Amino acid sequence: MCELIQKYNVPGPRYTSYPTVPYWDMETFSGKKWKSSVIQAFEENPEEGISIYIHLPFCESMCTFCGCHKRITKRHEVESPYITAVLKEWELYVELMGSRPVIKELHLGGGTPTFFSPENLKILINGITRLSKKTDTIEFSFEGHPNTTTKEHLQALYDVGFRRVCFGVQDYNLTVQRAINRIQPFENVKNVTEWAREVGYTSVGHDIIYGLPFQDCSDVETTIVKTNAIKPDRIAFYSYAHVPWLKGNGQRGYKEEDLPSSIEKKAQYEMGKRMLAEFGYKDVGMDHFALPTDSLYQALENGTLHRNFMGYTPSKTKLMIGLGASSISDSWYGFAQNVKNVEEYQNLVSHGVIPIFRGHILNEEDQILRRHILNIMCRFETNWKPEEKEVVDFENILANLSELEADGLVKIEDKTIKVTDKGRPFVRNISMAFDLKMHRKKPNTRIFSMTV
Repeated sequence: MCELIQKYNVPGPRYTSYPTVPYWDMETFSGKKWKSSVIQAFEENPEEGISIYIHLPFCESMCTFCGCHKRITKRHEVESPYITAVLKEWELYVELMGSRPVIKELHLGGGTPTFFSPENLKILINGITRLSKKTDTIEFSFEGHPNTTTKEHLQALYDVGFRRVCFGVQDYNLTVQRAINRIQPFENVKNVTEWAREVGYTSVGHDIIYGLPFQDCSDVETTIVKTNAIKPDRIAFYSYAHVPWLKGNGQRGYKEEDLPSSIEKKAQYEMGKRMLAEFGYKDVGMDHFALPTDSLYQALENGTLHRNFMGYTPSKTKLMIGLGASSISDSWYGFAQNVKNVEEYQNLVSHGVIPIFRGHILNEEDQILRRHILNIMCRFETNWKPEEKEVVDFENILANLSELEADGLVKIEDKTIKVTDKGRPFVRNISMAFDLKMHRKKPNTRIFSMTV
């Protein structure tokens, strides 16, 4: 396995979309086309429900490992104007759809969602649900910072429908925490996890990162052992994406030589994955593990697992609306990203403008390739239809897969491609074989993080 990791540890996308953002066709994209695609997705099945992602970008301090769009501030007076803008943007989308939608899934991300007060978070969610239809199957979730999430936050969000929370842990070694500017004792994580369960949350997740500065295998081992003592329902075991050329000075708070070597990082990954399996966590997909009782693993088992800009989710909706600065939306027929600057975002929305600045409308080839990549990422197998060969160069894809097949990572039979158990850690690499846009354009590899 070590030799395979060495071989396939190359820069590559995480495939929360296809095409990936660097290959969007911005020249043919327009706000008019985007709006038409939203209307089309909504009108085709208005009762299917939609997903909503809300980006809350504010943080009180900079975590130097973070690759998210954020605004560092201690001024909490920014909360109300931002919430006003998000609710106005939501009104613009509801007007565009022509009727109140069914919300199937809603996620608060950041930034630090618990930067906002419990009262303001309730105002935000009540404002969203006021313009939607009620459903018993809705899944509300949020990302919680263990140092800033209070019992009041958990209770307030539970009261408006939240049942899932994910806490960012990263690593428990103090030297590592100092390097990434994220100092949080194990007791803080234990407390918020227990509070969430006391309040009634049915799924609690922890995020762990390997490959951080000054981190070694013993740190990863300690972190996973402590995590298992709390037994979260889900664990995301992420590779640190070191891309300071994209993320600015935040990731330049330490030297390159402070990072684990590629050999050490591979050892951290292999050990962590083995430990999670020993502790009863099932491999759901790229970076994600869950207990058999969690809805994410059950979705994998029953074939309903889906992947979008929110990551892995237990169910699929055609339409996903991203609200807030930098959020990305997916209408199934197109993608659109909001402007990233908070003030520009608020100004555009206040003037009745849906604040997108770039996007992509999928052509027939894009839609076919996205189907196959989603199948690989979520079901570990895919099959092509004879008529697809008239649109897509499958001979090229098979050529891209040939070495993966020779290494035992995929099995190709007739029109079916299956990821083997050995190949599961390499689903990003396997998906890359289908990424014809990337192969044609031969990108600067510094666009992406390493696959392991």
